[in-house]
Amino acid sequence: MKARLVLVLLLSATSSHAVFGEVVDAGPNGFSLVHERTINASRAEVWRAAVDHVGQWWSDAHTISGDAGNMSIDAVPQGCFCESIGDHAGVVHLTVTFVNPQVILRLTGGLGPLGLMGINGNMTWEFFDAGEATRVKFSYVVGGYRPEGLDGIAEPVDLVIGEALTLLKTYVETDT
Repeated sequence: MKARLVLVLLLSATSSHAVFGEVVDAGPNGFSLVHERTINASRAEVWRAAVDHVGQWWSDAHTISGDAGNMSIDAVPQGCFCESIGDHAGVVHLTVTFVNPQVILRLTGGLGPLGLMGINGNMTWEFFDAGEATRVKFSYVVGGYRPEGLDGIAEPVDLVIGEALTLLKTYVETDT
């Protein structure tokens, strides 16, 4: 299943009509980025896949354990976007700070290696009706301090967020 997701991701990345996001702005003290995709499924189905099955579509490469199946989201205020890494061991990647089911999920913190820096951010997942499909918007606004500045890491973070949304789209449209 993961190999098929990677293949579809690569094919969509080379497609001339693929929709990608962008780094909206970047400076020494922060950056913001936005990605949007239309997913051919109902909003309820897309929400359920995004939140309840994050371990099925998140990239293994963007985990500490190397296994996205260890990822989970507890979609309640102060809930956790967490990764289990063993018996009584784990990582809080982001904290849930706002939930309106099937509409918006806001996560706060520094995703991945950003959590090791003097950085904080707000990642927002929004779900909109688009006819019989769902338009999903992932945005991430990050600020803080890094001696080399944050503008230099905006593009790599943008690639991770764009990949995540593409993997979600692929998962929903091919595997659920």
